[in-house]
Amino acid sequence: MKTMTTPMRRMINTAIVYFALAMCAGIFYREFTKAFAYTGPTPLKAVHAHLLILGMLLFLVLALFCQNNPQLTDCNSFACFYVIYNISLPIMALCLLTRGVLAVEHATPNRIVDATISGIAGLSHIGLAVALILLFVAIKRRMPVESSDQQDCTAHRS
Repeated sequence: MKTMTTPMRRMINTAIVYFALAMCAGIFYREFTKAFAYTGPTPLKAVHAHLLILGMLLFLVLALFCQNNPQLTDCNSFACFYVIYNISLPIMALCLLTRGVLAVEHATPNRIVDATISGIAGLSHIGLAVALILLFVAIKRRMPVESSDQQDCTAHRS
């Protein structure tokens, strides 16, 4: 059995934080809608799922990658991914939370507030996309190449 590496521990700790946030979001959704006797659709429901899947699940999978390939986190593109992703995902969750609270309270934001929320949400989605591209670059750069593949590549070049 392999011991837990520092990068693996970091990914698991990040997953735990997103798990805690997702549970809090789920409880907030249930209690807030109950307090307002609200039964309609609301973006509040999505906050819980987004934090569980895009937060906890992604970092648990990355922990498994780090177990077999601990040098993955040494890549600059991985460091950029980690920072950008962990800024963008909470911002996206806050935008969903804001939209959900407004829906439950039957509040209609003015055009400026509505456009601001949409703009911030859009920027957070762009940040997530950039971060995921950086993650794929890091994985491609740090994945070990099998020796038989190397031999095949050199044979084709000759």
